[in-house]
Amino acid sequence: MWIASLSLDLLLGDVHSLKEKRSVVRPIVAELRRRFAVSVAETGQLDLHRRAEIGVAVVAADRGHCMEVLCACEQLVAQRPEVDVLAARERVFTEDDADGASFPDPAVR
Repeated sequence: MWIASLSLDLLLGDVHSLKEKRSVVRPIVAELRRRFAVSVAETGQLDLHRRAEIGVAVVAADRGHCMEVLCACEQLVAQRPEVDVLAARERVFTEDDADGASFPDPAVR
C-alpha cells in the first residue's frame, strides 16, 4: 500500500476578503475531490486572503498510480487562471513507514 500527499501553496488573484478567498478555494477543492476521488482540504494560510494551502492525499496499491493522480491534481490547479501555484511538495509513504510509530488503538477507549 502506498500513501502519497501533495501540498500546494497558492497565490490567489484579485481577492480582497476571506469570503472571496472561500469562493475561489472551495470550487477547487470540490473539483479535485470529484474528479480524482482524493482526500483534499484547505490546510494552511487560513487567515490570509491572497494565499492558500491545499493538501491532497491518495492511497493506492502502487507508487506509480499515486504519482499519476497527484500530478494530475497539480496540473488541474495550475491551469486555473485565478490562482498561481507558488510551490508544490509531494511526499510518498508505504505502510512500512508507519512501523515503530505509535498510533492509538481506536478500539481501546
